[in-house]
Amino acid sequence: MATKLGFLGAGKMATALAKGFLHAKLAKAADLVASDVVPAARTHFTEETGGKAVDSNGAALKAANILFLAVKPDQVKEVLAGIRAAWTARHLLVSICAGVPLAKLESALPAGARVIRVMPNTPALVGASASAYALGSGATKADGELAQKLFSAVGVAFQVKESLLDAVTGLSGSGPAYAYLMIEALSDGGVAAGLPRDVATKLAAQTLLGAAKMVIETGQHPGALKDMVTSPGGTTIEGLHELERGKVRGALMSAVRAATEKSKKLGQA
Repeated sequence: MATKLGFLGAGKMATALAKGFLHAKLAKAADLVASDVVPAARTHFTEETGGKAVDSNGAALKAANILFLAVKPDQVKEVLAGIRAAWTARHLLVSICAGVPLAKLESALPAGARVIRVMPNTPALVGASASAYALGSGATKADGELAQKLFSAVGVAFQVKESLLDAVTGLSGSGPAYAYLMIEALSDGGVAAGLPRDVATKLAAQTLLGAAKMVIETGQHPGALKDMVTSPGGTTIEGLHELERGKVRGALMSAVRAATEKSKKLGQA
């Protein structure tokens, strides 16, 4: 890919995406540049990716034609105001800022600016991201195809209506943290039952990985796959009963809804 990829913000998500693109061979280290005011973030980005890191957003804009906006939502206005004067038709902005709507991004840049709003997640680092994106009014079909290529190379990617991106944020954007909590809890249960911690954690992680692959690769409903594991009068139904008693299903649904609502509020700030 001849394009140069710039990251406005060199934090964890920017670094994860950059490493994912490198692993997918969609970019070389020489194609990457990231800007950040925090020296430690610049150092970490360079150490992890081999890409260049600068302290000026303007320098990143000059070096790259695809810019990933990877700052906190409350920093978006200031960052875009600082690069507006140097923005050109060759630039494409890909925002991964939670909750910040396309209209706000476009209004901060020159008229007709090409903008795409994406909600990825950190498993991009291992090629297992779940992303969704929406095109701005100035984005072209080719821009959409590029977004699909980039984000499907580090996992799965879906084009959706922008109105659905807050729900994507609540589900897959925040979802890895829910999964890590489940892995940790399952590992704790294994330790409580007598397993060594390292064995319990690996068994827990592999169990969630295997279950997820079963859903994706078989195409069967999760409920049907659950029933396949649940024998009459067996151990699994006892465990499931405890989960239902603990309202785990409802708690996970509420977590997605709460994170979705928070994403909406961030966009209104």
